Amino acid sequence: MNIFRNKKLLVVLVVVLTILVAVFAFPHEEPIDFNTQVKPIINKKCISCHGGVKQQGGFSLLFKEEAMAATNSGKPAIIPGNPGDSEFIKRLSAKDPEERMPYKHEPLSEEEIAIFKKWIKQGAKWGNHWAYLPVKEVPIPSEGAEWSQTDVDPFIYEKLKEAKLTPSTEADKATLLRRLSLDLIGMAPPIELAKQYLDGAHPDQDYENLVDTLLASPAFGEKWASMWLDVARYADTKGYESDGERNIWKYRDWVIRAFNEDKPYDEFIKEQIAGDFYVNPTDEQYIATAFHRNTMTNDEGGTSNEEFRVSAVIDRVNTTWEGLLSTTFACVQCHSHPYDPVKHDEYYKFMAYFNNTRDEDLASEYPLLKQYDPVMEGKLGQLTAWLKENVSEAKSRAVYKFLKTGQPTINSTTTDSLRNAVIGNNNIALFFRNNGVARIAAVDLNGVDQMLYHFASKSRGGKMQLHLDSANGPVIGNWAVPGKDGYQIQAVDVTSQQGIHDLYITYQNPTIKGNENVLVSFDWFYFTNQFPGKGKPDYEKQKEIFWTLLQAPASTTPVMVENPSNRLRKTFVFERGAWTSPGKEVEADVPAAFKYAMPKGAPKNRMGLAMWLTDKRNPLLSRTMVNRVWEQLFGTGIVETLEDMGTQGMDPTHRELLDHLSWQFMHDYQWSVKTLIKEMVMSATYRQDSRLSEELKQKDLFNKFYARGPRIRLSAEQLRDQFLSVSMALSPTMYGKGVMPWQPEGIWNSPYNSAKWQNATGEDRYRRAIYTYWKRSAPYPSMINFDGAQRVVCSPRRIRTNTPLQALVTLNDSAYIDLARHFVNRMQDEGGEQVEQQIAKGYEWMMYKPIPKAKLQIFSNLYQTALNDYKAHPDRVDSLLRDDKENGAQRAALLVVANTLFNLDEVVTKN
Repeated sequence: MNIFRNKKLLVVLVVVLTILVAVFAFPHEEPIDFNTQVKPIINKKCISCHGGVKQQGGFSLLFKEEAMAATNSGKPAIIPGNPGDSEFIKRLSAKDPEERMPYKHEPLSEEEIAIFKKWIKQGAKWGNHWAYLPVKEVPIPSEGAEWSQTDVDPFIYEKLKEAKLTPSTEADKATLLRRLSLDLIGMAPPIELAKQYLDGAHPDQDYENLVDTLLASPAFGEKWASMWLDVARYADTKGYESDGERNIWKYRDWVIRAFNEDKPYDEFIKEQIAGDFYVNPTDEQYIATAFHRNTMTNDEGGTSNEEFRVSAVIDRVNTTWEGLLSTTFACVQCHSHPYDPVKHDEYYKFMAYFNNTRDEDLASEYPLLKQYDPVMEGKLGQLTAWLKENVSEAKSRAVYKFLKTGQPTINSTTTDSLRNAVIGNNNIALFFRNNGVARIAAVDLNGVDQMLYHFASKSRGGKMQLHLDSANGPVIGNWAVPGKDGYQIQAVDVTSQQGIHDLYITYQNPTIKGNENVLVSFDWFYFTNQFPGKGKPDYEKQKEIFWTLLQAPASTTPVMVENPSNRLRKTFVFERGAWTSPGKEVEADVPAAFKYAMPKGAPKNRMGLAMWLTDKRNPLLSRTMVNRVWEQLFGTGIVETLEDMGTQGMDPTHRELLDHLSWQFMHDYQWSVKTLIKEMVMSATYRQDSRLSEELKQKDLFNKFYARGPRIRLSAEQLRDQFLSVSMALSPTMYGKGVMPWQPEGIWNSPYNSAKWQNATGEDRYRRAIYTYWKRSAPYPSMINFDGAQRVVCSPRRIRTNTPLQALVTLNDSAYIDLARHFVNRMQDEGGEQVEQQIAKGYEWMMYKPIPKAKLQIFSNLYQTALNDYKAHPDRVDSLLRDDKENGAQRAALLVVANTLFNLDEVVTKN
């Protein structure tokens, strides 16, 4: 037995020795990471000639299957496992400049070539970019337990330790109060709340109470909605040259309410993408879809409606990817993405999700959601309940949808084969002259026995007919045209038919000589059947209610509504991105690289798209929102390029933290934005003092490691709202149409109408910045000077600038001078008897801490200098004080001080 054991031991020793010899003889080679080592070289040195549109020699490094495929030589350039025989390596190493790659550029370094050789030797494995991998739960580091306040902090501390940095101390109460208020509600905190926090004796508890109170404030939604409206490219006008008004402010109000109610982010997105697909959608769900009705429309005469409809659809595709998924997608319209795994035809598969909405670049903005007054809404509820009980639920829904959205109608602007008829301005309506003819193409007449139409007629005695298949075909409808002012809705009985037919409308008026005058115009047509439920109790009453609602006035908002199944559009790949060059037909789908996140059974429509976007396997939706919230609080995203998490975007500074928060956001927080924000602002990272030491200036000037608190200039909205709130001029009114605070004459120049900026009066002059009327071709100047987005297209992030114009605005803009007057009133009313007391109090109201003595002396000197000047030149007082001339020199001098306080660095900055 001992001999056997000894032999067994000997065998084990020999095996171990053999393994050790092999290990030392053949050292272990670190695996090459495609994304971090190989892909950056390809993107920088190779892709311009070997990917996308350009594929020199038939070789492309854009996708794996292309890179491994045969080139023009008939052989693949990359042979996995065999770098020596790979033409790719031979060309990179060639000495002949005519053979060497990159051609006519600097050769790759030996290190770069070595990376490629090792990569091919190891099998030329193709990797997925980190952002395109599913979000997984991340273990929390064990470092920094004593410093940490939330799970954010260990991730930050770990990186600080690696960089040999230590966190800053916690900021003082006054700084935290102001920082939190500006971040959570975008303005100064309520006076009582500020006092309660500053006087509190339990710092951690007091801080959390402050956070919770600010999160619960109605002002929270107004602040955070401003961020989202940049993504949604929200404006009060349509854009392009004519830039007419768009009545879409109810969408802005929906966003404010959604943030205040802490609507789960997945539902927030789903309703904006596909709210009209819900069963019995509410007005709020319809209004949510205005997210994608914020696209520009072109009302200029003679433009192609189809061209700009397609342009709007393309904008929806690009906004969905860039704004919601942090992926630049626009270039895929013309060719496969040079850097990320998206192919050219996949762009149009994705576009197919949006290609079947009813909007058609019309001046009328159809489809529009009607919102009746309470009496009419009550009648609508009564009508739909009667239909559900006496006819069917499906018919009840159909009637409700038609009355609320006017769909599914056929816009008269789509008619063709016109004779003695014209589409007014190419986008207004169909206008008939005498003996006019127009074709409505491909109408589904199955089950149809009635046509409703929206029209206006200037002349009596006209007769119209509806012909089947040709202008001289069988007459299936015949009616007299009444002469009445304004548009109205009428109905005509139609002879029942089967199938899909072209219909021709003809107009004749024997009382009119010639055919030059425009006599009748049509807005839309609706082919349907008679009001249902004939013979049921209350039939005539309900029919009358239907017609009352159909003609009743109502406020409207542009919304998304899908085409009916019998009028679906086909989607084609546009060759080189040109809508005039359609290629192969495609169906709705998401790029193959992300298909793993498509829920089973998801329909090929916008609801299926919404399901894919919000599926927890989707790698980008949660990451993008977490990154956006982080950027709002800390000044820079974990991935700085909010618009691009792809291979050309900036690398994340704390990738594990981003994934941790993204996982928490979806699973533990159940998509609660307020919970996500609270996790960040409760952290020790967020609470740090923001002062920049010499060490940090040398090691981390841009605060990538977060060894100090955020210090950034306030946004355009925060600046205005801060001054409104501290001057006590702020109007508390929420919601409603956009308002027009003071603006000088001449900013607006509306080419097609007489629209002018009407300076608001009363409290509307002092509404929060989010309610300022936003004209795309002439945005509010002071907002733009402080980097407000123009909102022509999606703006995932604002790039902060620092120009002399900014100082000119806050020092000289009449709106800011006016707010300084209000601040003077408060200083004089509440600040004490002495000027120095008033100045000190003014500083304290803005900064929540006493003014340093040296600074107070500077302001006192400024006051005295200004006072002497105004006493010597009383004429200068008038322009500052308007009608309030009592103690004019003193008030004017204090106004100079107040305006200077507004311009202090610490006041225009979040410290």
